[in-house]
Amino acid sequence: MLIPILVFDVALVAWSLHLMERAFANKEFSMMLAGTLVALAAAAMLVVYFLMGHCMSYLLEAS
Repeated sequence: MLIPILVFDVALVAWSLHLMERAFANKEFSMMLAGTLVALAAAAMLVVYFLMGHCMSYLLEAS
């Protein structure tokens, strides 16, 4: 289950870098903000995935 999430995260990071490159070329603050938010969403998705994995393994061992 980790592979599709990693592929999706890599795609999000690539998209955010593309947005930031276009923002830098056009000097647009809103596109730079959008790229930053997409990169943060990718990082948050990985953090939540790993936290829930540890939480679920702990709960399954406890019961």
